[in-house]
Amino acid sequence: MATARALDYQDLDLDFIAHPVRKDVVKKTGPDAVARSIRNLVLTNFYDRPFRPYIGSNAQKLLFENINGMTANHLQDAISEVVNNFEPRASLIGVNVVAQPDRNGYYAKIAFTVNNRPEPYGVNVFLERVR
Repeated sequence: MATARALDYQDLDLDFIAHPVRKDVVKKTGPDAVARSIRNLVLTNFYDRPFRPYIGSNAQKLLFENINGMTANHLQDAISEVVNNFEPRASLIGVNVVAQPDRNGYYAKIAFTVNNRPEPYGVNVFLERVR
């Protein structure tokens, strides 16, 4: 059985999948926990979290703008800012946002390193309008 290192990060898996043996909620650990946190921050709008209205990227607001390179740059800046400000466990390497007009959205690739590991990791998110 593998043991978690002392510096591994742990978060709840928000998919709430039950562990097959323990019947408990599965934990995300290490880079998976940080990647899930980054994804949640990117998809969070301002005022979504009670008593902390300033947390989020407000990417949903930008998705209602015209789909072009300029809006992709604004999304890239918003994602970079939210990761740098609210995810202390990760060091951002870069963000690449590509407009996908045929799919009515943007494809975002976020590259980062976890503070206690030298390997680079990534999160891929497709941002599209919900309404």
